Amino acid sequence: MPVDAAERLIVVDAANVVGSRPDGWWRDRAGAARRLLAQLSVLRDLLPEMTEVAVVLEGAAKPAADIEHDGLRVVLADRSGDDAIVELVAAARVPDITVVTADRELRSRVQALGATTVGPTWLWDFFR
Repeated sequence: MPVDAAERLIVVDAANVVGSRPDGWWRDRAGAARRLLAQLSVLRDLLPEMTEVAVVLEGAAKPAADIEHDGLRVVLADRSGDDAIVELVAAARVPDITVVTADRELRSRVQALGATTVGPTWLWDFFR
């Protein structure tokens, strides 16, 4: 689903979300990102139809995009994952944007663009 067709966009800062858990992120970033993507595919099925979920991968986590993740938009950051998230939020023509991150600087940057921010625990509550 293209972002313009969505009513709600959830952008996940994969590095920050997975890095906030004891999930092997620093040993195997691609593996941890694959586990996150699998969990988010389940979450996507629980959300309203007009919701797009975009996951931003950077650095060593990029190989996680090597398999298809149904219902998710995977964005590979060329530079900083934070910059890619800001660009994604700035370009979105969606009335409701939520960015999942614990990064305070990133939160302030996307809030200035009108996005709501939540911490990683917001996501993990869906999986309990």
